[in-house]
Amino acid sequence: MSTSNTNTQPDLLYSDAEDDLRAAVRALLADRADLQATLTGMETGNPYDPALWRSLAAEMGAAGLLVPEKLGGQGASHREAAVVLEELGRAVTPAPYLTSSVIATETLLALAEGAGRGDAAAELLADTAAGRTVTVLAVPLSAAPGAEPPTGPAVSAVADAQFADVLLVTRTDGLYAVPRTDAGVTPQLPLDLTRPLATVTAEGAAGTRLADAATARAAVHRGLLAGAGLLASEQLGVAEWCLEEAVRYTRERYQFNRPVGSFQALKHRMARLWLDVVSARAAARSAADALATGSDDAALSVSVAQAFCSRVAVHAAEECVQLHAGIGMTWEHPAHLYLKRAKTDELALGTPGRHKEVLAELVGLPAPR
Repeated sequence: MSTSNTNTQPDLLYSDAEDDLRAAVRALLADRADLQATLTGMETGNPYDPALWRSLAAEMGAAGLLVPEKLGGQGASHREAAVVLEELGRAVTPAPYLTSSVIATETLLALAEGAGRGDAAAELLADTAAGRTVTVLAVPLSAAPGAEPPTGPAVSAVADAQFADVLLVTRTDGLYAVPRTDAGVTPQLPLDLTRPLATVTAEGAAGTRLADAATARAAVHRGLLAGAGLLASEQLGVAEWCLEEAVRYTRERYQFNRPVGSFQALKHRMARLWLDVVSARAAARSAADALATGSDDAALSVSVAQAFCSRVAVHAAEECVQLHAGIGMTWEHPAHLYLKRAKTDELALGTPGRHKEVLAELVGLPAPR
């Protein structure tokens, strides 16, 4: 994370480099991970495509965007990682980018950047940034920034644990890197089949100690804060697709010899949704920029983004399903994928209610009821 800077306004616009990155990621996903492929993968019980992950993480270099070049990464920032997550959200792609390339990577960065820390964290960070290793922090998907890391023998609802090569496990004496093959990973049935959950049991697995308990606590907090901030960009991508698909469908669907989208009531619903999506984009970009610049207001921006973008993503997905009428309720139409992802994201990395409580604490107001 960069040096703190509180004297500049957040930059909410996309740079040319970020637009180029978006175009490249979108083209890759359109070619290799369209919605029909995702539905087919879910039906076979294997939504994860390792070849697609290699293309995105290693060949395109997206896995190392948050990592400085001297530590084996691309030397970009949270702004570029946010663009990747927007596109992954638009395509509801089953890929461990949020868990490995953001949360685990930020956790490892906090260790590798620290003076006097061991080389094990830096080596694992370099492998993760290069896309050679998928690393997952073994905490519940619902864990909010600032939450006490779990230290019990089993941790439930760990996202993408099945995809991991290495699990970062918190214990009473610190943080350990444990090969997935040495841990017990028991799949759970999630609401969102494109983001699998599992119970991780690492009791008895030795692993490699990366940090003591106090250092681990701070590192995990940094990882979860970055994850919550950039999750807002994934939620933005979900909302954007839902709005665009609802507009497209209501233009093409006719009733009484006219497009249903021309009915005033539906126009008003989509106009209100468009305003929500525009506002969500501003909130998500503000959080990404605050993380990228190391702003003292990063925690504030992250909680604003999560409290707002969670609601917008769920509302957009609900509107998309409803405006498609009967077809929106079917398994064959992808609208249900976005509703499930939006509902899961709403509970991930802190609920909107939890983030509102954080906002109240940060600005010195009573906790919301």
